[in-house]
Amino acid sequence: MNSWDKYTEKQEDEAGERLKAIAQNGATGEHYDKEDRKAIPVYSGVLKYFPDALKEVSKCSLAGNNQHHKEKPLHWDKSKSFDNEDALVRHLIDHTKNPMDEDGVLHLSKVAWRSLAALQIYLENN
Repeated sequence: MNSWDKYTEKQEDEAGERLKAIAQNGATGEHYDKEDRKAIPVYSGVLKYFPDALKEVSKCSLAGNNQHHKEKPLHWDKSKSFDNEDALVRHLIDHTKNPMDEDGVLHLSKVAWRSLAALQIYLENN
């Protein structure tokens, strides 16, 4: 096998791993078009813009997992987050009173997490 074939095989393996990760969270990945993936600047258009904010959202995600399923690996239990839009607004209101929630997670981190959850569910369903 030449180096191009090895590279191509590696890319296909990585794409398969990404789809497995998507499926672990209950998504199908149907909206993920292989042909358009290079046109979507996830790193340069999101990760590079908001590295600190995304770290805070990750902390929020871990705190939620520990609250609901401490004994299980990090995962999104969608049965526990069915009211994302309402929760988002509640956390935004609570932020105006005190930026930090009782569990030590910023309310704005929870707003961002709930917003991402609502968007993900919308994209999966439409």
